[in-house]
Amino acid sequence: MLYREAGDFKTTYAADSQTFPIRFDRFAYWSLLVVAFLVVPFVINDYWANAVFVPFLIYAIAALGLNILTGYCGQVSLGTGGFMAVGAYACYKLMTAFPEVSILIHVLLAGGVTAAVGVVFGLPSLRIKGFYLAVATLAAQFFLVWLFNKVPWFYNYSASGQISAPERSVLGHAVTGAQTTAPAKYLFCLAILFALAWLARNLTRGTVGRKWMAIRDMDIAAEIIGVNPLTTKLSAFAISSFYIGVAGALFFSVYLGAVEVGEAFGIQKSFLILFMIIIGGLGSIFGSFAGAAFMVLLPVFLKNVLVGHLGWATDLAAHVELMIVGALIVIFLIAEPHGMAQLWRLAKEKLRLWPFPH
Repeated sequence: MLYREAGDFKTTYAADSQTFPIRFDRFAYWSLLVVAFLVVPFVINDYWANAVFVPFLIYAIAALGLNILTGYCGQVSLGTGGFMAVGAYACYKLMTAFPEVSILIHVLLAGGVTAAVGVVFGLPSLRIKGFYLAVATLAAQFFLVWLFNKVPWFYNYSASGQISAPERSVLGHAVTGAQTTAPAKYLFCLAILFALAWLARNLTRGTVGRKWMAIRDMDIAAEIIGVNPLTTKLSAFAISSFYIGVAGALFFSVYLGAVEVGEAFGIQKSFLILFMIIIGGLGSIFGSFAGAAFMVLLPVFLKNVLVGHLGWATDLAAHVELMIVGALIVIFLIAEPHGMAQLWRLAKEKLRLWPFPH
């Protein structure tokens, strides 16, 4: 059996605390990266990019951000769609005001603007929590959508109220606008996701992540042992909002190209990303990826099977999708609150002990 720890001896603290302690896991991880960066770009087409890969990469970034706040720090948020809108409109204003600056800088600055907004709306978390904090962030969702609808400056006084991404390129390849290619969009989003996932993994395994989890598990006890609730909660809101803002900027500029805030970043977007981390697994980096993949692939699968092969009506397939998602949320909340990530973790544990009983 390849999946064994026998023979993998650790002689340093760095080796003992590595993310993938088993050699087979490390091999699988690097193989996946090689395929993602060096194989997929040469075989991807517009359909797979627009229907599967690009939305998955963007939603994975947003799920990572929400998981940092809700899964690791325990602060419930229903304002994800509004914070994605902040990132999208910040990116749009920066792209139109500074056309000579790289789109990568615009995306990161849009995340920084969203982080500042997230800190402002995270201030109530110092006094309230649970259901009341969820309502407060829900109010932020509606306020931000209303603000971007009612203030013409945000959409440059466009008659339609819609914002459209001008053409921008990275290393000579267009990633926004009408001239974009599937490999360019895919690689741009993949590179950003890789960097942010690596950062999230290190944050959650370090001092900052341990403070978040202490606040999540028991905030009063965490404060007694020296964890500052103010800086800990606001740092979670800031970093989470940064990720979500980057996702919103990419969703607008790279994926859609043109958006209207109410349709693209409404309350349904907040619930969609919340469902991703519930199904994927709260407090898990892998769960963010698993939940995003599931929620992106499920509509594509149902559309191809139910509509394409069985001839069902499109609206009926959409209702079936909602029923499946709702049932899975109930099942996971009751039977396995840690989601698909925990199922994967248990499967690996059984594999490591096979053929002996667990």
